[in-house]
Amino acid sequence: MTINKIKPGYLFSTRYTNYIFVLLFLLYMFDYIDRTIVSSMFTFMEKDWGLTHTQCGLLVSSVYWAIVILTFPISILVDRWSRRKTISVMAIVWSLATGLCAFTGTFTQLLLARMLIGVGEAGYAPGGTAMIAGLYPQEKRSQMIGFWNASIPLGMALGMALGGLIASTLGWKHAFGLVAIPGFIVALLFYFIKDYKTVGLNLPKTERHEEKTTRSAIINEFLQKPSFIYTSFGLAAVVFVTTALMTWLPRYLQEAGGLDAKQAGFRGSIVLFLAIIGGPLGGFLTDRWRKHSIRARLLFPTLTTSISAILLFVAVNFASGLSQYIILLIFGISVTAFSSAAIAVTQDVIHAGLRAVSYSIAVVVQNLLGASMAPLVVGVLYDRFGIQQALLILPFSLAVGALLFFLGSRHYESDFNKVPKIALEAEE
Repeated sequence: MTINKIKPGYLFSTRYTNYIFVLLFLLYMFDYIDRTIVSSMFTFMEKDWGLTHTQCGLLVSSVYWAIVILTFPISILVDRWSRRKTISVMAIVWSLATGLCAFTGTFTQLLLARMLIGVGEAGYAPGGTAMIAGLYPQEKRSQMIGFWNASIPLGMALGMALGGLIASTLGWKHAFGLVAIPGFIVALLFYFIKDYKTVGLNLPKTERHEEKTTRSAIINEFLQKPSFIYTSFGLAAVVFVTTALMTWLPRYLQEAGGLDAKQAGFRGSIVLFLAIIGGPLGGFLTDRWRKHSIRARLLFPTLTTSISAILLFVAVNFASGLSQYIILLIFGISVTAFSSAAIAVTQDVIHAGLRAVSYSIAVVVQNLLGASMAPLVVGVLYDRFGIQQALLILPFSLAVGALLFFLGSRHYESDFNKVPKIALEAEE
């Protein structure tokens, strides 16, 4: 495969760069298939094992707890050792862990296997984000991150649809085994791709101390960037909502619309699948807007997250039947439109040698406060008050996210201008 004929701003030929991108896309898709497939099988698992809604929520939250614990140390390996090797090993681990779920016999065993999936997935989002930020020019960063993140709703939709389909025909345990195989194959292919060389850390000394340790300099690199901090917490607020719906939307559609598990899983997957439009569209529009306003990568999330809050509030409180489902379909597009721009911010305002670590910090925040809490919190509220009342907290969370993105936009230009411009080099 040729890697010559390199365009300005690229490390490799367009063809080879896009080949790497396809592998990254497929790995992220299988990542989310493995995370999501359990959600559409709750009805079957509750019947077989007598699980509560809280226990079902734990099966999703456990993945994110493992990610929270390990994403930062693994991201250091990604930045300082090798992106492709670390990503390949992680993908092999999470694929094997998914297959292991098929052989569990108790709730505790399944919970531990689900945590092992999180161990494998811990550093993938930071590593993949860092690779895409390095493979494509700055002016295409939001757009390409948007296309890459389209794999998330695709994986969620496929996981939700496949889980209900396989569980209703072959049995729910077979679903885990069948989805584990393709991810393992792509992980092996990824080990042999090329990447950019590890970037040295030449961080500036602070005014107060003439000599600073690398650890202190790294900490200051993040603490002195308000736009990064606001963005990380804004991501958490929105991810709380998307993870809650990823977990509980099929069950809500069952109770609100009187659908069976297979129908609810399919309709829920369509809502999530439409989010495949939101990420790329949001990235494209953001990069166009950024030509006229440097703050676009945080103003655009402010706008789309505000719209999403209104749509979800109306859908849960005032709509029903077909009108509710149409609003949810529109919401499926708008709620992920923020992601490509917000994630690009974590790469824009931080030193190039810390890109994976940068997004890993954002991942810790969004998983600790968002993804890991949402299934459990909504599950507990569901047990106490019912599914509709449990979902009422989601529009409020989106409103908080929109406010945080707006506050971050006020600091973005200053933070962006502080970052040294470093030319990346391709591996031999």
